[in-house]
Amino acid sequence: MKFNLKIWRQKNNQDKGAFKTYELDGVSSDMSFLEMIDVLNEQLIDKDEDPVHFDHDCREGICGMCSMYINGEPHGPLRGVTTCQLHMRSFQDGETITIEPWRASAFPVVKDLAVDRSAFDRVIQAGGYVSVNTGGTPDANEIPIPKSVADEAFDSATCIGCGACVAACKNASAMLFVSAKISQLSMLPQGKVEGAERAQKMVAQMDEEGFGACTNTGACSAECPKGIDLSNIARMNREYLGAKIGSQD
Repeated sequence: MKFNLKIWRQKNNQDKGAFKTYELDGVSSDMSFLEMIDVLNEQLIDKDEDPVHFDHDCREGICGMCSMYINGEPHGPLRGVTTCQLHMRSFQDGETITIEPWRASAFPVVKDLAVDRSAFDRVIQAGGYVSVNTGGTPDANEIPIPKSVADEAFDSATCIGCGACVAACKNASAMLFVSAKISQLSMLPQGKVEGAERAQKMVAQMDEEGFGACTNTGACSAECPKGIDLSNIARMNREYLGAKIGSQD
């Protein structure tokens, strides 16, 4: 297969940046999208040109590192997959593919397609944890939890922090990410003790990082590779409102 790749090139966060077009031939339809970029980079290195910088790690749809805009969609045209799970058979031979980094002020460009998502780390540090006494491992069945609750908490915990929700939102809102991290703890007994404090701190940090307000359009959930549900945002709003009212008593 042959492709015209229109890739965003930017030296650093201060550089203006621009699209640069590359022709790539001999691409196997069974290659993953990242393998295709690897081939391009090998050719660029052979020509003593700077390779395209992009984030990647596990390449198994788990780590959330391989985050890029492909033809105007986070992670590309397929639903429920990350960029590393996207294969070139999803594109037409001879197609022009436009590749960009996430576009959000809270995710400044490091270089080319790589962005700084440490804002997510700081939101987690603000309250995305439970405080427990260390010691012996408690029995797994010591605290009974209904399966339906455990399953829902697990679904929220599948968020990989890739940032597709932010990239898909026209306001660059992080509500889906933050709500998933709050939900996975607030639904379980271990997380209820710090629930009120957690919701207030994580929402405050989210606002401080410069993420926008929720648009209520649902683009975040639609583009999420793990299918995180919008009900998490409703749960976070209830947690936050309840915490605010309770703090005034």
